Amino acid sequence: MTGKTHIIGGIAASLAFAQITNYEPVLLLGAGAVGAVIPDICHGGSKIGRTFPVVSKIINTLFGHRTFTHSLIFLLMAALLFYAFLPNEAIAAGLLVGMASHLVLDMATKNGIKLLFPLKVTVRFPITAKTGGTAEYVVFAMLSLLSVYFGLSAFDFNF
Repeated sequence: MTGKTHIIGGIAASLAFAQITNYEPVLLLGAGAVGAVIPDICHGGSKIGRTFPVVSKIINTLFGHRTFTHSLIFLLMAALLFYAFLPNEAIAAGLLVGMASHLVLDMATKNGIKLLFPLKVTVRFPITAKTGGTAEYVVFAMLSLLSVYFGLSAFDFNF
């Protein structure tokens, strides 16, 4: 998936999460969008990889793409760090929801992810989309609609 699809996925997921929590929706939304790009730190051409090229190169050299940073162990380690060091629980939760949405979206690609890293098992959905292809644009559109739907509820817009 492309960066914009990951970002809208993080937004949709964080706004959906806002429906079942008492966290401030604005904090969840912002953190969800940021969290949605974090797993691609392993890819030098990604938005976050271009922002932090040295870190990206080191992680890619050590682990490769869609392995460690796309795994449950990375998600768990991030959760421990976020809840230990971030001053606001809503931000930590939003980052994690965004990261989780990234993993789910990448499981919908042909290459899948190494969700159970360090095991070399590739996890992907039975139906996949090509990055940048028509199916991804459909996913992007659906996530956009879900963002509007959950956003209206999260921010108490009454029509």
